Amino acid sequence: MRVVACTVLLFFIVGIPLTQTQAQDKATYVQSSTNKFMNFPAIPKCTLGAVVSGDPTKGAGVLQLKATPGCVIPWHWHTSNENLMFVSGSAKVEMKDGAPVTVRAGDYLHLPSKHVHQFTCVTACKLFLAIDAAFDIHYIDAGGNEISPDDALKTKAKAPAKKPSAKGDMKDMKM
Repeated sequence: MRVVACTVLLFFIVGIPLTQTQAQDKATYVQSSTNKFMNFPAIPKCTLGAVVSGDPTKGAGVLQLKATPGCVIPWHWHTSNENLMFVSGSAKVEMKDGAPVTVRAGDYLHLPSKHVHQFTCVTACKLFLAIDAAFDIHYIDAGGNEISPDDALKTKAKAPAKKPSAKGDMKDMKM
């Protein structure tokens, strides 16, 4: 899985222009229409993102994301805490240890570090994602075992995958 993290880092370093990154001691204005949306490695192609602030290869940042209806990001977790702020559309967020929630324009969702979840865009989704550490993604199978992004994304089933079993606490996983 370290390969996934290195691949994501390399992609961000080589592929994402960080021209909109500003020093944190200055006010920042980013006009949405100027964002350059692109596919991120290890993320389904139905999701596009743009760096709004920070450098997600090194630490905290804000990303603007958009996804097509029916787009599924299979069961996974991140090292960073995630703060999602929905601009438009709706999505179903399923959590390993909780009831699914439907998020809509104006809603906010906090997902703590290593919290296992699955994201399904119901109608065209636009949102901001704030992270407090370098971006990574760790996919898991129905048994709670970490799997490669290729294995997680190759099924691309229209229906979301089954909820992972309670095979231990994901917070105890080693990177």
